[in-house]
Amino acid sequence: MINVFKPDMGDEEVQAVAEVLRSGWLGLGPKTSEFEKQFSNFIGVNHTVALNSCTAALDLALKLHGIKNGDEVIVTTMTFVSTAHAVAYNLAYPIFADIDEHTKNIDVKDVEQKITSRTKAIIPVHFGGRPAELDELKAVAKGIPIIEDAAHACGSFYKDKRVGAHGNMTCYSFQAVKNLAMGDGGALTTDDKEMTNRAKRLRWLGIDKGTWDRTALDRSYWWEYYVDEIGLKCHLNDILAAIGLVQLKKLDRMNERRRQIKNLYNEGLAGLDRITLPVDDDAEHRSSWHIYSIGCDLRDKLSVFLQDNGIATGVHYKPIHFYKCYGNITRLPVAEKVFARALTLPVYPMLTDEDVHRIISCIRDFYKTA
Repeated sequence: MINVFKPDMGDEEVQAVAEVLRSGWLGLGPKTSEFEKQFSNFIGVNHTVALNSCTAALDLALKLHGIKNGDEVIVTTMTFVSTAHAVAYNLAYPIFADIDEHTKNIDVKDVEQKITSRTKAIIPVHFGGRPAELDELKAVAKGIPIIEDAAHACGSFYKDKRVGAHGNMTCYSFQAVKNLAMGDGGALTTDDKEMTNRAKRLRWLGIDKGTWDRTALDRSYWWEYYVDEIGLKCHLNDILAAIGLVQLKKLDRMNERRRQIKNLYNEGLAGLDRITLPVDDDAEHRSSWHIYSIGCDLRDKLSVFLQDNGIATGVHYKPIHFYKCYGNITRLPVAEKVFARALTLPVYPMLTDEDVHRIISCIRDFYKTA
């Protein structure tokens, strides 16, 4: 079976984990601190706060911006449910915006129409890794904080800077099949030192110093700490950080392989009038190609046909406003239209050219008789 996603793990990651296990320091410690430094350098920001998920990063980002009961946060509907759940965790209302039909990113014009006096933040998602229109969003936001959900976009570029280096708070996922995979994990990046310090307290129950920090100090009462506000326990640990440090070194190479696979799909599926290909990279948008999502007629039948031929597919995403927990009352016509035809094809660094050609051949065979 050809998977939809598969992490690129090797002996380096195994050795990195073994080193941590032998060190005796498995929790929040020196490897996590080193990953934060290296990731900040990679993205081009001043600070990284390493966490156990992108969901935690989104939750903390909203808390840091003072989102509270009754506030509104505009989010795209075409994303994983955690983007909206983080808003609900903070007792605010997710206001769902429609998407651009071609890029599947948040529709800036729809965002502009939905801004009210209660709008306290906007969360764009860089769908599939393609950067959203950040400059246009900033123009309509007029000072409203933009919190970027870059779960798909680790290593993507927007206007010659990496996603995350454009002055907004940005949230990343290092979940098992992401471009930079740890098994689980996430990060929040920012240039704001005060917010960084608060985020580090909030990720560790509100405690002002982690165990590693306290251990490193040579003074009386080294065990003492203070808790001025209640936080969660959502920090990264050194086992995952060790994997992340190896993955970070490989990330640009792995993303380049994803682009090669994208090119093979684009060439092999060109000319099929029943398929819509994803928007390609251009001078201002360089995707990490976490997801290769086509639009296709007879989506469900094609998915079953590919499954029967040993090829797994996915659908990204069922629009969040369809889910019962959010009331299922909003109508977002573009997202609903795109969802009905969306199908994610396999894309990951270890996918071979032969595999890609096999997938293309199966799709072409399906439409010959469909």
